[in-house]
Amino acid sequence: MAYTADKPTPPPSAEELRARIPGWGADLDPADRPAFPKEQSLDLNAHWDFPDEQPEPPGGRERSIEHGRLTPVFGTAQPLHGVSGAIRRYAYDRFSEARAAHWLLLIAGDRVDAGGAHLRSLFSRHPDNPITETGVLAERRWSPIGDRLGRADVRHQWIDPFLIAGPWILGAAGVVVVARRLLRRR
Repeated sequence: MAYTADKPTPPPSAEELRARIPGWGADLDPADRPAFPKEQSLDLNAHWDFPDEQPEPPGGRERSIEHGRLTPVFGTAQPLHGVSGAIRRYAYDRFSEARAAHWLLLIAGDRVDAGGAHLRSLFSRHPDNPITETGVLAERRWSPIGDRLGRADVRHQWIDPFLIAGPWILGAAGVVVVARRLLRRR
């Protein structure tokens, strides 16, 4: 059972590991392991065998289908909302964490949430500024060539402007198309 005060199974002995894994035990000397004091089993005087559970929120909480229950403590600071929340709930309800569909849906939910935040910013007093927020102006000012050559992703950095500016250009094109259609109807 998960989330108990005891270890679920005892670890294999050193002899079993040495027989099974060639070269195992090279770091058995405690002087060679900086984490050795932390590895000692200490009596922490826990007052529980199973920790007290946090009450589940009224709307429920997403949980992987692999787990029989929620963890005893979970975050509630950012509840799921809107279309992105529905996409994320579907990912948790339908797919295992071992499936790519689960993670792709979570990424899609994140992108939908980011798009909604950009749209909301357009109607605020301080809308997003894609030019300054991408760092393009700072890059030009502070050694652009040296920074570009020192990056680990040199092979695919050509696509950065398309990924950053592309959604803004497509959004602006969509607004123009919708505006033209509305003007033609009148």
